[in-house]
Amino acid sequence: MSGHPSGAVAEAFESRVRENEERALSPLAVRSYPDRRDREEVGCGLRTPFQRDRDRIVHSKAFRRLKHKTQVFISPLGDHYRTRLTHTLEAAQISRTVARALRLNEDLTEAIAMGHDLGHSPFGHTGEEALDRFLEQRWGEHFRHYEHSLRIVERLERDCQGLNLTEEVRDGIAHHSGRAAMPSTLEGRIVRVVDRVAYLNHDIDDAIRAGVITASDVPAEALEVLGNSGAERIDSLVHDMVENSEVAGDIVQSDEYGGAMLRLREFMFERVYLGPEARSEHARIESVIGTLFNHYAADTSRIPKGVSPEGATDSELVTDWIAGMTDRFCIRSFEEIAVPAAFAP
Repeated sequence: MSGHPSGAVAEAFESRVRENEERALSPLAVRSYPDRRDREEVGCGLRTPFQRDRDRIVHSKAFRRLKHKTQVFISPLGDHYRTRLTHTLEAAQISRTVARALRLNEDLTEAIAMGHDLGHSPFGHTGEEALDRFLEQRWGEHFRHYEHSLRIVERLERDCQGLNLTEEVRDGIAHHSGRAAMPSTLEGRIVRVVDRVAYLNHDIDDAIRAGVITASDVPAEALEVLGNSGAERIDSLVHDMVENSEVAGDIVQSDEYGGAMLRLREFMFERVYLGPEARSEHARIESVIGTLFNHYAADTSRIPKGVSPEGATDSELVTDWIAGMTDRFCIRSFEEIAVPAAFAP
């Protein structure tokens, strides 16, 4: 016997969701139906298309690897520092809150948030910058994590068959970064803003825990607007976003609260993301990424089969392989290449 049993619940599910959405959602919200995918599929009787997308992302290999990818601090010794995985979960939770308050599609918002950082390379932004630089030097190409997130869900997952996600989720993933064009949906725009809200506030928390900054270093004028703790600041920013977005019919922040968040961002880039601690690691991370890049670019047959789809270019092969590495696998691969066997751990 194949397939799954049918019944009254599954048969009525789509019509019930459609009715509920017309009654409860904002006119600006994306509806869950029809199901827009590149490859047509039979629908699920117990989940909306966007729920299915979320589940496919959560069960993907790339999602599981996020637990061993750096957010800011490289291989931190403590148990409470954020990783790409915990950042993703925090961003999804906040995004869902905003979507529900604005009567937008919560399932779509959650799916975008769950997939937005799948394409990050090892070693955080420093690793991304290094990979981008080596790609430009050798092939005149660039690495952008948001573009690679889209490539993962479209081309690399499921043995290079892709996840066949809906077009709305793929759009939100591809455009979540401030460096990309605006998402086409309000749900995607929520994730674009909340991504920054989440990482700025939890990165401040981690930087204080690591001793890189102290609480008194954080700009007082921003704290006066947003609050002293991470929870207070996130709550303030969410309330501000919801109230102003409801009036604007778009996802926006007020000048006061958005300006305070921008001041925190400038402070974090100056003192943490590009500060002395980060710079001290930069040369070593660049050496690791550069060694791996040159090794595999010189002979792409060294890259395992099945990492990239058939017909991938050399630059795609090298990018797919290195960008997919976790921090610890990247270090292990570097040691295998660069450290003489007699001195290997």
